[in-house]
Amino acid sequence: MYKVLLVDDERMILEGIQQIVDWGRAGTELIGTARNGVEAYELIVKEQPDFVISDISMPGLNGLELAEKTLQSFPDIRFIMLTGYKDFEYARSAMQFGVKHYLLKPCNESQIYEALAELVAEREERLERERFVARMKDGLNKVLPHVKEQFLRELVSNKTYGRSDLEYYRELFGLKSAEQPVRLLLFQLEDSHEYEHLFALKNIAEDLLTGVLLGATLNGRLLMAIHDTPDRALLLQSIEEVKRTFLSFYSLELTAALSEAGPMEAARRLYRETLQCMNHRFYVGEGSLITKSDLPADDRGSGDVELDEERMALLIKSGLSDEVERELERLFSQLAQLCLEIGITRSYVLELYAMLIRLCSPEDRQRFTAQMAEIVRLDTLSSLKSFVKEAALHVASGYYKNSISRRSSIVERMISIIEQHYMDAELTLSGVAHELLYMNPDYLGKVFKQVTGDNFSHYLSRLRIEKAAEQIRRSGDVKVFELADSYGFGGNSKYFSQAFKKWMGMTPTEYRKSLEDSKAAEKHL
Repeated sequence: MYKVLLVDDERMILEGIQQIVDWGRAGTELIGTARNGVEAYELIVKEQPDFVISDISMPGLNGLELAEKTLQSFPDIRFIMLTGYKDFEYARSAMQFGVKHYLLKPCNESQIYEALAELVAEREERLERERFVARMKDGLNKVLPHVKEQFLRELVSNKTYGRSDLEYYRELFGLKSAEQPVRLLLFQLEDSHEYEHLFALKNIAEDLLTGVLLGATLNGRLLMAIHDTPDRALLLQSIEEVKRTFLSFYSLELTAALSEAGPMEAARRLYRETLQCMNHRFYVGEGSLITKSDLPADDRGSGDVELDEERMALLIKSGLSDEVERELERLFSQLAQLCLEIGITRSYVLELYAMLIRLCSPEDRQRFTAQMAEIVRLDTLSSLKSFVKEAALHVASGYYKNSISRRSSIVERMISIIEQHYMDAELTLSGVAHELLYMNPDYLGKVFKQVTGDNFSHYLSRLRIEKAAEQIRRSGDVKVFELADSYGFGGNSKYFSQAFKKWMGMTPTEYRKSLEDSKAAEKHL
């Protein structure tokens, strides 16, 4: 029901209209009456009716003045003017206040009903228009995010937008003027993820970045158009904050690529810049923020890589894992500095890996060959280095174990020879190498040292002294020169005594005396 206020200074007319009109049939209800304009305005302020039926000639505040004053504060209220014939032309001036309905006194129920019905119909029509517009706005608000996303996708891909098209979409999306430059920001999520992660990332970025215009998912990444800012350092800090916040929530690393600033019309070029920056992720690694300044200069991206396969193979076959690791670090560091075309860099890595396949054991060869396809799938130089490093160290470790086994076998043979011939004063490392094992004495000495922790001469001398001490313990009174002659010292008593003291801490005579004292003490007890 629409509310109606009735105003007339003549009581008889006021009561008559109040009683004869079927207010409900007109879709209205009478909420009050007033005898003059001043009283009527007070009720208007209090009740805010939809319609006012007012006499035009009233003391204090006439109908026209009441309509004018009401229109200033309540522009939606509509008036029906009651006027005598002599005031009709005067009443027409009320049109400037939006009054469209005039009734000549005396008027009947039918005239008032028709005027109210017309106002009700107008109000209903206006409300329906407003509801329609509201529904359209609501629908637009629902689809607008999707329209924005599609617009950005088309803007950076293959659809051409003219200046008038861009102006239309700027107005539709409520964007700022074309004069303000923009930047494109591309996010890539590392490791496996769901679409919901991209949606969450978009919300986080919109909260933390200033001047976000548009955002859309594109080829599994998030692309955003943002207003450029004079404070580039602040922008980079904000992007890093987006990365940190997303990582804290979802434990997923983000790589970001930021274009230079440019007009919206240059979005396709700016997008290509972000793709170039994102490709550079191959060299700088996951989780980076890459800008055009990070890309190699024009005079870079070419050069020769010092891949010495012969040296690398020698290091691996020697089982020298530390040396292998250092050589790989040098090689991959050089690849990172040169920033060659990614396919060329991969070819160097493939060449290196093929060498590892040739060097690996027959048991590993099939597995290594099957894993070669992994080199194509790995998309950063860091991951390629880890992959090749793991394989190289595995191969080197195999060679090292085989080498240790061979060396242990050689040393066992050497020890057996020493134990058989230690009493021979002519026994030397060169003699063992040339006459017994037919090997290089320097190499043999190094192998002996690596396995036993002692050099050949020390080991032989200690064994001779231990055997001599054992003889003293068994026989008691044994001459020093006899010991020197029997245990490989060629009868040189002085040299034997010096060696004995070095290893036993006392001379042979002192050692024998200590044994005698010990036995005497045992008998006394």
